[in-house]
Amino acid sequence: MTRNTRLFSDLDLNFTANPVTKDISRRYDDSAIKTSLKNLILTSNYERPFHSEIGSPLKRLLFEPQSPVVASSMRKSIIDMINSFEPRVEVIDVIVNYKPNDNGVDVTINFKVINTERPITLNIVLERTR
Repeated sequence: MTRNTRLFSDLDLNFTANPVTKDISRRYDDSAIKTSLKNLILTSNYERPFHSEIGSPLKRLLFEPQSPVVASSMRKSIIDMINSFEPRVEVIDVIVNYKPNDNGVDVTINFKVINTERPITLNIVLERTR
């Protein structure tokens, strides 16, 4: 017998109201974890008050010349960030591809939720902004 239970939930950061309860909507399971990973990756060091340890140098690395060394540094930063601050997942692989025509980097994160076997993929496009 399988149970249909939700394992994880987070607030929807769009702050949309639930049409029935009028409370802030929630995200569950895979959607909640994907949102959490995206927020971690897009956070710079010292951006979160009282938690300066949370953050990555990815925004700074976007302005470096494109090279395999910088791509490897981005990959390592992402893996370290996830392993340090997202205990719900186990990283399978991180792929960093430059998009020179769009001035961005395409990041694909393959992971699985702890105690599950199903792999999940998250694609994020990192773009330079000032």
